[in-house]
Amino acid sequence: MIGYGFMGAAHSQGWRVAPRFFDLPADPELALVVGRHAEAVAAAAAKWGWAESGTDWRAALERDDIDVIDIVTPGDSHAEIAIAALEAGKHVLCEKPLANTVAEAEAMADAAARAAQRGVYAMVGFTYRRVPAATFARDLVAAGRIGTVNQVRASYRQDWLVDPGVPLAWRLRKELAGSGALGDIGAHAIDLAQFITGQRLGSVSGTLETVIAERPLPADTAPGEAATLGGSAGSGTGRVTVDDVAIFAGRFETGVLGSFEATRFATGRKNALRVEVSGTEGAIAFDLEDLNALEFYDRTAPADRQGFTRILVTEPQHPYISAWWPAGHMLGYEHGFSHQVVDFVTGVATGVQPTPSFADGLQVQRVLDAVERSAAHESIWTPVG
Repeated sequence: MIGYGFMGAAHSQGWRVAPRFFDLPADPELALVVGRHAEAVAAAAAKWGWAESGTDWRAALERDDIDVIDIVTPGDSHAEIAIAALEAGKHVLCEKPLANTVAEAEAMADAAARAAQRGVYAMVGFTYRRVPAATFARDLVAAGRIGTVNQVRASYRQDWLVDPGVPLAWRLRKELAGSGALGDIGAHAIDLAQFITGQRLGSVSGTLETVIAERPLPADTAPGEAATLGGSAGSGTGRVTVDDVAIFAGRFETGVLGSFEATRFATGRKNALRVEVSGTEGAIAFDLEDLNALEFYDRTAPADRQGFTRILVTEPQHPYISAWWPAGHMLGYEHGFSHQVVDFVTGVATGVQPTPSFADGLQVQRVLDAVERSAAHESIWTPVG
């Protein structure tokens, strides 16, 4: 695993737990975790159960005992590491968004396509697809339970940047993160809306806003490391170079209209990813802050029995659930990372391309780029009156 911050903890948990609950066709071994700062990455290895730690990711590609490279670094290094790993014959799991630019994502997708011809596979980590209720929503739509899709609403709202004293972490620097709320959490809303509906966005019209332009520089950053979330402020300030709020309309290739919002300024919303799909025969709604449930509306039911039904997605018949606990014993955020390992390992071990592929990640990157290009043109705003 290359990187060891917040996502490093989540991925480590997934790698450790998945083979203990699921019957996998191969048994993952946590061989090596790599980071720039030797002392910090060694502490992470000891905490999360990795056999070794190191500071040179290129050395990992030369080792015959390593088959998989898991990339959880900031977006500016995704392309270099992933392409080199694939060329070295390593399977790759890479956190989202796939890259910081369309050009980087295209190069990664091309490298993945070439590697797949040799039986080497790459997958991008849109983990929320693996929340059982979200997967179940996809299954209901695919089965025609809501009829023809008429409209989509997707939003991902957080509030961790409302305080102007939050320091300038790497996610607030375009050269490291690529974009702000748009790429960090908006990418999830885009992917999940496309995943659930089975439709891809074809055009967008949007706007971006940076609410707080200057933030305190972070204190106590390890040498060579980018500041992470939750750090303390030091002296001086730096410029925020990414968006805080992204709002856009999207038209799917089928003509269906969708509305999208990604913000880290929604006061009171901690991790509110919500997707609602309305159809001719019904509707579904998923909310990550209530991730064990799915709302389902059956328009074909008698009029006196219509209304949104809250389905508790914890039955063994539901996606992924049979490996876990009895019905009603809830799952949490971390379980999606175990399910991600299950799907990735199963694909790699059986010679089947795991999804979402790098090609899927490229498509989302193109949507993000289109929103940024749209927002750069003030003509999207039409005066009233």
